[in-house]
Amino acid sequence: MSLPQLSVHAPAKLNLFLHIVGRRTDGYHLLQSAFQLIDWCDDLQFTRTTDGVITLLNPQPSVPAEQDLVVRAARLLQQHTGCAYGAQIHLEKRLPLGGGVGGGSSDAAATLSALNQLWQTGLSVPQLQALGVQLGADVPFFLFGQNALVEGIGEQMQALMIPPRWYLVWVPPVHVPTATIFTAPDLVRNTPGITLSQVQFAYMTNKLIFGRNDLQAIAEKQFPEISAALATLRHIQPNGLVRMSGSGATIFAEFEHEEVAQAALQAMLRSGLPQRGYAVVRGR
Repeated sequence: MSLPQLSVHAPAKLNLFLHIVGRRTDGYHLLQSAFQLIDWCDDLQFTRTTDGVITLLNPQPSVPAEQDLVVRAARLLQQHTGCAYGAQIHLEKRLPLGGGVGGGSSDAAATLSALNQLWQTGLSVPQLQALGVQLGADVPFFLFGQNALVEGIGEQMQALMIPPRWYLVWVPPVHVPTATIFTAPDLVRNTPGITLSQVQFAYMTNKLIFGRNDLQAIAEKQFPEISAALATLRHIQPNGLVRMSGSGATIFAEFEHEEVAQAALQAMLRSGLPQRGYAVVRGR
C-alpha cells in the first residue's frame, strides 16, 4: 500500500514597489509593497510517514538540512499540533537563494499548507499564518495566496488586482544580505503612505510604474552588478517598469506580450552580463 503523498508548487513573488514608511521602536521597518505572484516556482513533494521523522531527501549543498525553511516549517507545525506523523520531502529548487523573490518563504508556506492537509491537523489559514511569521515576514503572504498590498512588517495584507503582465526576471551573480541594506544609514525610511485605492487605481489604468523600491538605491550603491543589470534592462525596456525586487539581487521588467519579453531576454543574454538565473514568466 502506497503512502499518502501531495505535490505542490511554491511560486515566487516580485515587489512591484516597496516603500519604507517608518520604523518601530524594536527596530523593525514598516513597509508598504505590492506583491505580485509569478509563475516561477519551486516544486515540492511530500510523503506522509508514521515514524514522526522529518527528512529532506535532497538538501541544498549550501544550506544544512536542519536550517532549511522547509524542515523548520515541518517541525514547527509538528510541535505546534503535537502531530505524530512525519514526512519525506523532495524539493525541486528553481528559485534563487537569497534573490529577493521569496523562494525560501514560499517553500515554508507550501510546507505548512501541504502538511496541514496531509497530516490532517486542521489549522485555518490565519493559524498557519501565525506560525509562518515565526519563520519569515513573507510567509504569511504566500499563505494568503493572492496578489496583495502588504503593510506593517509584512503581516497586513489586502487583495490587489494587477493587470495581466509578462515579466523578464534576471538575477545578478551577487547575494545581498538583507540586514546590510536595512541598516544602511542613508536608507529612506519616511516615504509617505499610500492607500489601497491609490494603488488599485494606478494599476487599473495600466500604470505599473507606480512608486519605487526604497531599497534599490542602497543595493545599487553597494553592488555594481545590480546597477549594471538595471541600466542594461532600462535600455532594452525604456518605457515599462524596470525595478529591483525586495532587497535584491533580482531585477525585473514588465511587458504586455510574451514575445517582447522573450526578445528582451535574448538582448540581456547578448549583453554578456553575468547572472545566476533568469526567466520569462507570467504574473498570476
